Amino acid sequence: MTDKIIEIEIYGQKYKIRVKGEEDEKYINRLTSFVDQKMHEVALKSKSVDALKVAVLAALNIADECFLCQKKMDQLKEVIGHMEKKIESLEDYLLKDENTYKNIEEATK
Repeated sequence: MTDKIIEIEIYGQKYKIRVKGEEDEKYINRLTSFVDQKMHEVALKSKSVDALKVAVLAALNIADECFLCQKKMDQLKEVIGHMEKKIESLEDYLLKDENTYKNIEEATK
């Protein structure tokens, strides 16, 4: 796979980015659109025309979203951990019950 240089635009500024393939190019385009959208949202809310200020505020908003997502993922992992323990407990219970049933069945033969 050969590297390719593409041109992207974020908040009116053009940048050249090196990508490794078509999938990376699609991914970079998605990232570009996301960052550009965030910067335009921040510019509207803050009524700022200073691109650096807009970029920093957009970065803070993106970081906030990232941290909130990480917190949700941690909570989901905790819930999944509890569910796994309950499933293991149920499996143990069913296995014991099955063994008890087999022992009763064998004893009555």
